[in-house]
Amino acid sequence: MKKLITTLVSVVLAMTVLSACGGKNSETPSGSEGSSTDAITVRLGVFKNITHAPSYVALDKGYFQKEFGDNVKIEVLSFDNGSEFSTALATGEIDLGTVGPGPSTNQYVKSKNFRVVSGSNNGGAVLVVGKDSGITDVKDLVGKTVAIPTKGSTNEISLRLLLQQAGLKVTDDATGVQIIARAPADTLIAMRQKEIDATLIPEPWGTQMEQEGIGSILVDWNKIPPNNGDYPLTIMVASDKFIKEHRDLVKAAIKANLQAIDFIEKSPDEAYTSINNQLKELTGKAMDVELIKAALSRCHITADLSTEAIEEMAKVSIEAGYIKDITVDTLDLSEFVDLSMLEEVKKES
Repeated sequence: MKKLITTLVSVVLAMTVLSACGGKNSETPSGSEGSSTDAITVRLGVFKNITHAPSYVALDKGYFQKEFGDNVKIEVLSFDNGSEFSTALATGEIDLGTVGPGPSTNQYVKSKNFRVVSGSNNGGAVLVVGKDSGITDVKDLVGKTVAIPTKGSTNEISLRLLLQQAGLKVTDDATGVQIIARAPADTLIAMRQKEIDATLIPEPWGTQMEQEGIGSILVDWNKIPPNNGDYPLTIMVASDKFIKEHRDLVKAAIKANLQAIDFIEKSPDEAYTSINNQLKELTGKAMDVELIKAALSRCHITADLSTEAIEEMAKVSIEAGYIKDITVDTLDLSEFVDLSMLEEVKKES
């Protein structure tokens, strides 16, 4: 009997030690913070535009997956415009991704629950005028209809700045310039059918219109305001909740973004293929590689980001009525842009 009791006590003690050391019998709540073995799903938002090239390359080359780790599953959600993306980020439908500063700033002022963590691409939008439109100067847009991807988009803000430079006003009649919202694919059709006079649109749509002969680029990407094209058109953002719970994964995403930018710069031909692979994945249709090459030549792929440019565009949004309840004088975006994690990644690299 004594031998039996001793044996039972030894077994119990052994099981206790195994449990304390994380053995098979240990119980860790699923999704608990700090557990490296729990499966995590990262919901990544992207657009169907060449201006989001680094995200495409990071997905296709496996940079996101490598940096996130094997216990992370990536769920990619694609968007047609920044307003939908920003709403999805603010409401917790996605964790992080790339978007334009215009709609994301508009949403941030309302929800204040996500941050800009890195740049991704500067520039990449062009002003295209229709064939036989007779428009040879920005001032010729008076009385004309100009399409932008969506109301409050970064492209609309650039268009408004461009019109301001030419001394033109946005109106609903022929005394000024009329702005309408059309998805890029619909804008392409509208340009073919001469239903619009011009469009300020991100790549590759402008290049495609030019190559089809239905439009010509009046203002190239490096003349689009602010800063003559050197403004953030695509930025990486992450929700506050995701940053708080998974700061390491946000830094991993930034690192993947930097690797993709480096790859595009050093191996452009391979990058075109990676971009095409992801475009086909997201849209179901591949794109001519020469079109991708031409479109990407109108982008400045970089993680650098101008806070001043974001603030300038935000002021235009206030004046246009997209940002309400604050004025240009009370605008405060000091907590919107948080590049601390980007700096940490650069130092670690």
